[in-house]
Amino acid sequence: MKKILVLQGANMTYLGRRQPELYGTTTAAELDEMMREHARNHHYELEIYYTHIEGEAIQRLYQAVDEGVDGLVMNPAGFLYAGYALRDCLRTISFPYVEVHMTNIEKRGIHSILADTSVGMIAGFGINSYLLGLDAMCNILGNK
Repeated sequence: MKKILVLQGANMTYLGRRQPELYGTTTAAELDEMMREHARNHHYELEIYYTHIEGEAIQRLYQAVDEGVDGLVMNPAGFLYAGYALRDCLRTISFPYVEVHMTNIEKRGIHSILADTSVGMIAGFGINSYLLGLDAMCNILGNK
């Protein structure tokens, strides 16, 4: 069974409470359950990891390599602005990475410095960005 890591960057624990006009009212716990249901329905293992600290994200990614994780779906959130150390890590890891954002960051004038390390980016579909990202990763891994 394939294993996918979802890494949630800075500020993502406050989903449902933080700027609901941009991010909606779905909480992090509700999103986690939606993703777990997706994993059950598509027959892959899922781990969800939240951190506000870039160094912890890097440590978790290197640990994921050692654990044999097959793919990464990540919303870098606050790390997308200045996460140069995280970008170096993403260039090193051995598994594919799909970047997701709930809002259309380009429309908001935001550029992700991590995007060039990803297979692709899904942005602007709210909570569904995660499910689309997981679908994309399943296709990449051949776990349709």
